[in-house]
Amino acid sequence: MNTLDEKNCLLLLIDIQEKLVAMLEKNTVVKKSNTLLQAANILEIPSIITEQYPQGLGKTVDFVSEHIKENTFVFEKTAFSALKDEGFLEKLKSYGKKQIIIGGIEAHICVHQTVADLIENGFEVYVVKDACASRKKDDFKSGIKLMEQNGAKISATEAVLFELLKTSKHEHFKEIQNLIK
Repeated sequence: MNTLDEKNCLLLLIDIQEKLVAMLEKNTVVKKSNTLLQAANILEIPSIITEQYPQGLGKTVDFVSEHIKENTFVFEKTAFSALKDEGFLEKLKSYGKKQIIIGGIEAHICVHQTVADLIENGFEVYVVKDACASRKKDDFKSGIKLMEQNGAKISATEAVLFELLKTSKHEHFKEIQNLIK
């Protein structure tokens, strides 16, 4: 498939946590992750949020967590790739979706390793570049490059949202458009 299908995708946000966000030079990742989560809620796209060792790195930042709905699955992990933690892949497969929209921290570690495992397991992966971050610019760039070389599609928040909508006649067009104004 060449474009996202609203009925066949899932949003996966990796480790948008307090201490990780605090180490970033800018926190665009938080704003964009929040936008993606709100859009997923509006479009009824399932969402999974991971938290890497929350006892040490803190919980998902409030700006994002305030939009976590009852049906959003929050998964505590210790492996860098979410798929390496027990039960995650089974939970992911239970949604029956083939396309994964992904963003998170750190692009060159947890996001990259999760993306590699998703691709290896047959998922079509869309990395939302402006919803990803690393502490260092060079690490971010190499992470994005590695994911693209592994077969992930690299996109941006606004492109993803309009790809999901397909048309301005979509019943949720105005709501989604308001998220990016």
